[in-house]
Amino acid sequence: MRRIKQQLSESETISILEKGTSGVLALFGDEDYPYALPMSYAFDGARLIFHSALSGHKIDAIQNSNKASFCVVEKDEVIPDEYTTYFRSVIAFGKIRILDRNEARDAAKILGTKYRPGFAEELATTVERNLDKMCVFALEIEHMTGKEAIELVRAKKQ
Repeated sequence: MRRIKQQLSESETISILEKGTSGVLALFGDEDYPYALPMSYAFDGARLIFHSALSGHKIDAIQNSNKASFCVVEKDEVIPDEYTTYFRSVIAFGKIRILDRNEARDAAKILGTKYRPGFAEELATTVERNLDKMCVFALEIEHMTGKEAIELVRAKKQ
């Protein structure tokens, strides 16, 4: 990262991934075009978990290349008088893969728990009923960076 003063600590970076609910998944698309799409996700401490339909452009892209990145924006406040934006975001890089049925079952439960906490029994039934109708995949994080606006860095020091 070029502006090292703006780099978030590992704990701040992880916190953003834990609290976030959506981000942009970037894949290697057709004809060498980047393919970036908004996705809901869950973070389990080492990987980002997603689900989607069983087929489509996203699944084709994952099958063609396992390299991916995922960006989560926690803060994006436009400050017109300063001609700037107070931002805080994370980008995770790694290898993405479609999970086998057993892994998918466990990962789908992690996703479900994030978006419907407190319904473990109902969730287990729902996951089992729908497992054959969805594709569950994970981005194994190899490295990640968090960054924030210099104004936010300065505000922390005050």
